[in-house]
Amino acid sequence: MDQSSITPNTSNQQLVINGDNESATALLQEKQARRRVTLSDVTLREFMTVGILCFVNLINYMDRFTIAGVLNDVKNEFGIGDDKAGLLQTVFVVAYMVFAPIFGYLGDRYSRRAIMAAGVALWSATTLIGSFIPDFTTFAVFRGLVGIGEASYSTIAPTIISDLFVGNVRSKMLAFFYFAIPVGSGFGYIVGSVAGAAAGDWRCGLRVTPFLGAAAVALIVFIMENPERGLAEDCHMKPTSYQDDLKSLIKNPSFMLSSIAFTCVAFVTGALAWWGPDFIYMGLIMQPGADITLDSVSYKFGLVGMLAGTCGVPLGSALAQRLRARYPDVDPLLCGFALLTSAPLVYFALVAVTALPAFTYLLIFLGMVTLNLTWSLVADIVLVRVEITIRQCTHV
Repeated sequence: MDQSSITPNTSNQQLVINGDNESATALLQEKQARRRVTLSDVTLREFMTVGILCFVNLINYMDRFTIAGVLNDVKNEFGIGDDKAGLLQTVFVVAYMVFAPIFGYLGDRYSRRAIMAAGVALWSATTLIGSFIPDFTTFAVFRGLVGIGEASYSTIAPTIISDLFVGNVRSKMLAFFYFAIPVGSGFGYIVGSVAGAAAGDWRCGLRVTPFLGAAAVALIVFIMENPERGLAEDCHMKPTSYQDDLKSLIKNPSFMLSSIAFTCVAFVTGALAWWGPDFIYMGLIMQPGADITLDSVSYKFGLVGMLAGTCGVPLGSALAQRLRARYPDVDPLLCGFALLTSAPLVYFALVAVTALPAFTYLLIFLGMVTLNLTWSLVADIVLVRVEITIRQCTHV
């Protein structure tokens, strides 16, 4: 984005010099009115917008991890091993990774509402159609299409929050938005295992989120607010080249280091989410007299993930907001502490599964809580450190 078009945050005195006193005062009051200093300043429409974004994020992750809750049934029906079962997630992630920057570029130049609505419609439709596909190869292709649709939403949604709010209000809204990730993931396991078991067909679990997605499209189109880019920070922008944006990002150490670190976090959480229930199940059936099913393990794993997210995401945001005044660098420090703490917890949880099953769930809960501390903090770091003119490209 061209920074020459950004309107400076002029004082009342400067405005008087440049024009009529009443007009200047009115303009200043209008700018101040857009500032959301506390939650009491937030309008109903803005609350509804964040609620819609959170709802879509929740069903987004529900859809993503429904298959993980019934992965053993998927393997049995298609006659595949762990390698091809893992390929399903790989196809999804690769498609997501390739198209996320593209949607970031488009989101700076075209209607974010239209892009998000089209993306949610795409992944809802491909998920529903994919649930009827009988062969593995085509099913994997449709999982890639789901990744494309989800990339369009996940790339753009946080930037709408950044354009509506600043300061601690933005931090609170981001915490609410990212709160939906672990909770939605947990719901995915539960929906997949419960719906599949109830209907006697694992495919039925995939047919739940598309109907919620249709409702989400209507909410995005007719109710969600679509703010002007840079509205909360009084900026008026016009697009520049993607190459210039990328050059600026590469020179930004906070963005680069945060991206590298969060790639590692995504690797750990993705592997744990996809293979965790199966790994725990294999450990539990080694116990003498074990009478347990993979569906029950997936259900419990989903509950643990939901509870951990409910605790971890708001706790991380609250700690950062409380400590920022005294420790300006608290966000990266808190993220580093959380990740260093989570590593041994997750390791010992996996080691203990054959001897202390109950202790395994406790350690996984604690490990997930510490991992979830970082979700909203990383987004906040990027939003603060990256110039507003190129945030959309960052896929925060």
